[in-house]
Amino acid sequence: MKKATRRSAARKPARKQRAYLRIATEEAWATTEMLDLWRKLLDRKSFADPGFESLWGFFLKSNIGYTNEIVVRLQDLGERRIRDMDATGIDRQLLLLTAPGVQVFDAATARSVATSSNDQLAEACRKYPDRFAGLAAIPPQDPQAAAKELERAMGKLGLNGAVINSHTRGEYLSDTKFWPIFEAAEALNAAIYIHPQTPPPSMIQPFLKWGIETATMGFHVEVAYHTIAIILSGAFDRFPKLKIVIGHGGEGLPFWLSRMDFMQQAVLGNRRDLKPVKRKISEYLKENVWITTSGMAWAPAILFCQQVMGADRVLYAMDYPYQYVAQEVRTTDRLPISPRHLKMLYQTNAEKVFGL
Repeated sequence: MKKATRRSAARKPARKQRAYLRIATEEAWATTEMLDLWRKLLDRKSFADPGFESLWGFFLKSNIGYTNEIVVRLQDLGERRIRDMDATGIDRQLLLLTAPGVQVFDAATARSVATSSNDQLAEACRKYPDRFAGLAAIPPQDPQAAAKELERAMGKLGLNGAVINSHTRGEYLSDTKFWPIFEAAEALNAAIYIHPQTPPPSMIQPFLKWGIETATMGFHVEVAYHTIAIILSGAFDRFPKLKIVIGHGGEGLPFWLSRMDFMQQAVLGNRRDLKPVKRKISEYLKENVWITTSGMAWAPAILFCQQVMGADRVLYAMDYPYQYVAQEVRTTDRLPISPRHLKMLYQTNAEKVFGL
């Protein structure tokens, strides 16, 4: 009886008159081991990061219905998650380890948790190959080990790229010490998803004052900064085929393209302390960066992103389980775009970027 239930749960939902798969590309999960380690960091106050304390103190300590439900859903890589997907019409999820992932740990712990979580994720993807794909967690604290883990995760485990939950203890991938990760990703044709976390201690205080340090605003500012820092560091000049993916409608960056290009020439070009990059900021964004719609199922924003970035640069995402809202799928279904562009948004862009 159990086998029949498992087969039923894994079956793809019926696609009546639908010429595309709905692939959601920023869908969070967490291991029990990692959550337990986060609880210990909170209990011992051994990791002095106000953003981590704010975000995961809320989810792990508040003990209210919403947070408890999120924590339960994060840990499920089986039938409950698939039932939720079926209920909203999602055919496939691209799973990534939720923020801040392994990046709050010391290097040894980060390596261990990344390896363990990737093994568990790969097992779930093998069990439900038509429903799940996954991005590997890697430990930026040890860039060489991160590169090797990415190679193992894609070569041996069959995962589809990497997730880095933005800054690592206040350090960003614009620092060349992290570039062995970029080198490995480019060689493997692996996309790196830069997922937000709360701003680091050096940035967070003004956000804390108004309670906007997480998804209301802090996440978006933090990843927008990170992405521009990578561009201005010259990383894409060094690794021209490197693929970066960011969520939430591009964290506001598509709206700023024209102004950033103007200021790059008018202001940054006169900064003698900065080594100039070879191209316009907008050119790097349009050629090395893809964006997803996670948490931004709002027609004006999606249409604008497609217009300025190109229909081939925008991918659908739900942001499960944090924004598990069936109506968001219906909103996306009704976008006033061609059937070809709708299929690109939901399916084929994800297949190309992540090698699904």
